[in-house]
Amino acid sequence: MTAFSLDPVQIAWRAELRTLAERQLRPIAEKGEPGRVNRALVAELGRLGLLDRLFTSGALDLCLMREALAHACTEAETALALQGLGAHPVHAYGTHAQRARWLPGVRAGTTVAAFALTEPDAGSDAGALALRAQPDGTAAGEDPAPLAERESSRRWRLTGDKCWISNAPEADCYTVFARTTPGAGARGVTAFLVPADRPGLTGTPLDMLSPHPIGALTFEAVPVTADDVLGEPDRGFRVAMGTLNLFRPSVGAFAVGMAQAALDATLAHTAGREAFGGTLKDLQTVSHQVAEMALRTEAARLMVYAAASAHDAGAPDVPRRAAMAKLLATETAQYVVDAAVQLHGARALRRGHLLEHLYREVRAPRIYEGASEVQRGIIAKELYATVEAP
Repeated sequence: MTAFSLDPVQIAWRAELRTLAERQLRPIAEKGEPGRVNRALVAELGRLGLLDRLFTSGALDLCLMREALAHACTEAETALALQGLGAHPVHAYGTHAQRARWLPGVRAGTTVAAFALTEPDAGSDAGALALRAQPDGTAAGEDPAPLAERESSRRWRLTGDKCWISNAPEADCYTVFARTTPGAGARGVTAFLVPADRPGLTGTPLDMLSPHPIGALTFEAVPVTADDVLGEPDRGFRVAMGTLNLFRPSVGAFAVGMAQAALDATLAHTAGREAFGGTLKDLQTVSHQVAEMALRTEAARLMVYAAASAHDAGAPDVPRRAAMAKLLATETAQYVVDAAVQLHGARALRRGHLLEHLYREVRAPRIYEGASEVQRGIIAKELYATVEAP
């Protein structure tokens, strides 16, 4: 396999997942309530072994799963991705005890995980996190002790808010990023694994355009200890970035799956819809539009596969490739779905139509896990890092 093609086994597996999503997962998804965690769907993903595969495969496999599921059932795709995003820090950075306690349930689909990074005033600028981890016994507003002394105390209280958190407030555990050193930017953030039943942790659901569960969390002196730390104190930003570098190409795969579904629907519609003495596909304007949709979708797919393959190979330019893949794929999917709606006409705007559903789903990926503007910034930074000053 190269970065630009799949082998026959991978192609067959992707096709099998599409069929599975359509026949087994979509009926369960349709019984769920929009904006709520569909635990039956998560459990079915676990029963099918797809959640376990999140932690036993590489970035390319993750992309194939997300693309295939998104083509037939975006709710299943999102449920799978959110489990991975919330639990990957535990898998990659957790202690043996943390992994033993939480990962079996995540793999089985009986434990719902969430990734709690974004705050009301710290979205694109993740280094501006304000949720504070105050060393236990330190008065509010008082500067914390030096790091060595804090580590010896091994206890903190989390105070502040998180917002736009997928699976909140219904998740069973949260990977939470909090500021342990004020004024240190990205270098003063620690990742904590926080069970949902900790005293002082509350949440509310948010009514969003996309149908998957999103909520806000409030931390009122929530107790955490060194046993809850993921990785090292004050090194939580690398936990966040390590997770996002893995998942950004697969966000692109999610987008490619939606774009392909919109393209497939458009091919069927324009080939069968009679207009102006023929079918829509006989109109050059329409056929050229469909060709452009296919071209962009395939280009995005190839970039996603290339970025995922680079991640699996341990390439040094993964941040740039991941940012490029997410940027191109999410912007492409927005274009393709919008064009599909235009070619279908008013029928595509009717509630319950595939394209009406995709039109709502496709907008959010251009914002979450780093907005398109952030991805351009990452790309530029990585490019200029290779240029020697005159």
